[in-house]
Amino acid sequence: MTTHRTAPASVDAMLEDLKALVEVESPSRDLGALTASAKVVAAVLEKRLGGQAVLVESAAGPHVHWSGGGDPKVLILGHHDTVFPLGTLARRPFTVKDGHATGPGVFDMLGGLVQAVHGLATLDDRSGVEILVTADEEVGSRSSRALIEERALACGAVLVVEGAADGGGLKTGRKGCGTFRVSIAGRASHAGLEPAAGVNALVEAAHQVLEIAALGRPEIGTTVTPTVAQAGTLDNVVPAEATVIVDVRVESAAEKERVEAAFAALAPHLDEAEISVEGAVGRPPMPQAASAELFAVARRLLPGIEGKAVGGGSDGNFTAALGVPTLDGLGAVGGGAHADHEFLVVDAMAERAGLIAGLVEAIRGK
Repeated sequence: MTTHRTAPASVDAMLEDLKALVEVESPSRDLGALTASAKVVAAVLEKRLGGQAVLVESAAGPHVHWSGGGDPKVLILGHHDTVFPLGTLARRPFTVKDGHATGPGVFDMLGGLVQAVHGLATLDDRSGVEILVTADEEVGSRSSRALIEERALACGAVLVVEGAADGGGLKTGRKGCGTFRVSIAGRASHAGLEPAAGVNALVEAAHQVLEIAALGRPEIGTTVTPTVAQAGTLDNVVPAEATVIVDVRVESAAEKERVEAAFAALAPHLDEAEISVEGAVGRPPMPQAASAELFAVARRLLPGIEGKAVGGGSDGNFTAALGVPTLDGLGAVGGGAHADHEFLVVDAMAERAGLIAGLVEAIRGK
């Protein structure tokens, strides 16, 4: 397939669209905010690419799907939900200064969406390309996973426009990740008059935290990190309930199975205490083999660009697990994801838009 390109993507136009997206706050699980955000995403897609962007309703908010028509060949995958609560924009408005764009979501991942759209807009033929922008990536992609997998299998190649790795590298591998909730039921009693009559859920939780933390094998990339604990009601009451939340990251399917089995086998240390476990490693590992073919293409287009395996998960984990070639980290160059110092490097925007366009051309030309 021979494709002609228009002029390179305009940085001013990209910043205009980025401002529009950032200024419609889109915290995960806020259906009203996500509906407003999805409409702006759809408007940007239609303005820059033509055609119609379809809002796909879900329990988590609207996903946005656009197609250039023809035989599907490549899926550009992103999300429009962010981790920042409503009101963050008032404290941290969209700003461009000293070569950086700042504001909630500029790096993770609204900047990547804008770059992908403008990169694709430089191609006079956009057939075979689909864009899917989901509403729940930051909270596990439960409502969007089936749609992501469906479109990935239909297209056969996936470009994920999550923020770049440190230094602007692409993300060629990701750990599988998941969250577990360990709930402990004990029995309340008066802490001074008859503490032995109770079953102390906090003491049981302490035993469990140590046992859970010992499941980690950092030497092979497995981290098991208790992150949140809650117990007790009053200072003179033996706690009847406790909860422990645990973050898990693994690099292999075997470790996923081992850790999940270990959580399922947790048993109480105190007589009459009860334990229940919810959760799983919901995002499977993304092996570097899944990105090898597309990364080689990216290296031809942009010699010297690095590839890095990272600990964070994305929707690319799902598509890679299906055996669909997947390349991640194609979005904004910057840093500070999920933090107040989040930023995007403006001077890198045009190059990244061009990289997306080049990858699309190469995939369709196979």
